[in-house]
Amino acid sequence: MINLVYIGNKLNNTKATVTSIDVLGPLLEGEGVHVHYASNKSNKALRFWDMVFAVVKHRKSTDYVLIDTYSTFNFYYAFVVSLLCRVWNLKYIPILHGGNLPDRLIRNPKMCQSIFNHAFKNVAPSQYLKSKFEHEGYSNILNIPNSINLGAYAFQQRTVEAMNLLWVRAFDKTYNPLLAIDILKALQGAGQSATLTMVGPDKDGTLQQAKDYADKLGLTVNFTGKLEKQDWIQLSQQCNIFINTTNFDNMPVSVIEAMALGLPVISTNVGGLPFLIENEQDGMLVPPNSVKPFVEAAMCLKNDSELTKKITLNARKKVEQYDWEIVKGLWISLLV
Repeated sequence: MINLVYIGNKLNNTKATVTSIDVLGPLLEGEGVHVHYASNKSNKALRFWDMVFAVVKHRKSTDYVLIDTYSTFNFYYAFVVSLLCRVWNLKYIPILHGGNLPDRLIRNPKMCQSIFNHAFKNVAPSQYLKSKFEHEGYSNILNIPNSINLGAYAFQQRTVEAMNLLWVRAFDKTYNPLLAIDILKALQGAGQSATLTMVGPDKDGTLQQAKDYADKLGLTVNFTGKLEKQDWIQLSQQCNIFINTTNFDNMPVSVIEAMALGLPVISTNVGGLPFLIENEQDGMLVPPNSVKPFVEAAMCLKNDSELTKKITLNARKKVEQYDWEIVKGLWISLLV
């Protein structure tokens, strides 16, 4: 049996979004892998020490240490854990997350070299991050995409008449949720029948800011808070356009899920998204932080039903490669 310690933010509660550790860990367990997790502590200091303790406790029994590695404060967790792994000659595998991680390679080159050059393998969920790391001279990068259980996503062909927009993400300024509200305002201002549903928990106070902003503009927005996956999938049946307004991104699972469901996706063209979506082939890509291109793309979907059909069918076909039944082979090959 393969034994893992999985280091990440396992904070799947009412105030936190599901992260890689919540998804990948159980999938690996389903394949017979034994996984110890750290950490579910909300307090950052306690979480840090819990991660350290997990590595120390299981250092003699674990085969690999998986480390969810982000560009934000969590980067320092990854740095310390990687040092511990090197002290005890443990094989560790950073899993690279966040569209802003390439900036970290430039801002902190020595820390990055310490983490990534000594890793057993660095796993990049997107070709975008793989290419960025290779550009900075890293060669031990393996692309294993984020995965979904495709069978849980029933494809539904949609037409766009009234525009029922769906936005799914944590409320964080990085993901620019206020832009979604501006898009709704612009569509309604242009005489279009349009609604907006925003699904996700608050992360940095942006949820209340979004509610206040919608009130200020006199708009009715359906803020659901955090929903379990099956609940927002059911809710998505009432929507016909998925919008992704982020300023930085890697390979968001929510976009993959929308593509699987048959929702035409309009997304900013930042980070790894051009590696996931081909414009006007399996989605629509627009510049970040700009209302007009989103509105124009939505109007294009409304006015060209054949384009909408082509995009959604192509998108569903594309995301079939992200089904766990396919992706799991890449993980097992790496860990065996």
